[in-house]
Amino acid sequence: MFMGFSAELLARFQFAFTVSFHIIFPAFSIGLASYLAMLEGLWLWKKDPIYLRLFNFWKVPFAVTFGMGVVSGIVMSYQFGTNWAVFSDRAGPVIGPLMGYEVLTAFFLEAGFLGIMLFGLNRVGPRLHFVATLMVAIGTLISATWILSANSWMHTPQGFSIAENGQFVPEDWWAIIFNPSFPYRLTHMVLAAYLTTAFMVGATGAYHLLRDRTNRQARIMFSMAMWMAVIVTPLQIVAGDLHGLNTLEYQPAKVAAMEGHYKTHEGGAPLILFGIPDDENQEIRNTIEIPRLGSLILTHSLDGEVLGLDAFPEDERPPAAIIFWTFRIMVAIGFAMLGVGLWSLWRRWRGKLFEDRLLHRAVLLMGPSGFLAVLAGWFTTEIGRQPFTVYGYMRTSESLSPVDAPAVGTSLIAFIIVYFIVFGAGTFYLFRLMRRPPDADDHELDKGPTRTAGITPGPHQDTPLESGHGA
Repeated sequence: MFMGFSAELLARFQFAFTVSFHIIFPAFSIGLASYLAMLEGLWLWKKDPIYLRLFNFWKVPFAVTFGMGVVSGIVMSYQFGTNWAVFSDRAGPVIGPLMGYEVLTAFFLEAGFLGIMLFGLNRVGPRLHFVATLMVAIGTLISATWILSANSWMHTPQGFSIAENGQFVPEDWWAIIFNPSFPYRLTHMVLAAYLTTAFMVGATGAYHLLRDRTNRQARIMFSMAMWMAVIVTPLQIVAGDLHGLNTLEYQPAKVAAMEGHYKTHEGGAPLILFGIPDDENQEIRNTIEIPRLGSLILTHSLDGEVLGLDAFPEDERPPAAIIFWTFRIMVAIGFAMLGVGLWSLWRRWRGKLFEDRLLHRAVLLMGPSGFLAVLAGWFTTEIGRQPFTVYGYMRTSESLSPVDAPAVGTSLIAFIIVYFIVFGAGTFYLFRLMRRPPDADDHELDKGPTRTAGITPGPHQDTPLESGHGA
């Protein structure tokens, strides 16, 4: 024991801490890479250097985010050997190749074209440079694909057999890669990354509009971000619902904990909006609920049976007291995003998108909401899988390395100190970059690239992306 905690609990804290730091960087870089590709494509199409200026404004935050994501990912992966060696040994034949494919196909693609994207415009020309930007954006999506495939397999494992030594032996790689939860989880995560980026870009644009609402670059940033919020948020809500139905099929205990159902409801389950979960007494107190709506959402029938945690052995129940709240935080943020998106659509229709200072303040406040939603969703997913690492086959308690609690606790403290110093400094630098006025160095950005590219700047005019009435 170390400060009253077991080695297993400390190892879980350590992995949760490092993965929480890590996931916020890919959640931003995946969306930002696609945004950069869109900006450069608009520059080539419209022949308007304003989009190149925006590209140059956002490429430095992308580079910083990408670098911090790589560093935090490497640190996280080492824990498979230090704290979770038994899991690595048994699940390695499946997880190892999937992680290796991510490096071979995605990381090499990103790393190979990143330098060209950041520094190569004057050397390779605009079209080849655009190809490099596209390759980086595609690489981030491929990376998410492999990582989500590996993680999804741990939730819905299939395509394997178990050897005499307890190892998971691959039998069908198609079944392993395209396991039942993979398509839903990949879609949900990629859309979450796009929304995270949209609200960070929108918050940056809103910040500069509050200082100068005539700033053309800020107007474009804000307009594009609000279009993404309007279009992607409803898609994300639908994807989340489909993901929830898939989880109900393959991990019903997780759904019972998320919904706060300690008891099985045979004649229709309520939708519990609020309550205080009590895992010790297996009940939820002070509930605010809508009768039968839970069954309608989960089973598409008002009388559909919804299993409660009492339908599962006590040692296979996830901690409802945690994921009941993280699930509601994620859902609440999602509907707040939808509300802001619809608000912006109304103001755009009225021609007041860039004059509504209350909207700008709301979007600025919503800037970090994507990160919070991603973390809340990740906690819901991973804590809801407990007490298993490979769902239904390998328990977390069986996955731990033979390490002592003081060793894990000491390394956890070291991680906390180093992470807050290093990544705190990196995050502070990112905010400084985004606070910088987007037209602060236009005279520098107009040098070289537009002339070298052979693209002549067009006259200043409002485009659909800038106009309050944009189509």
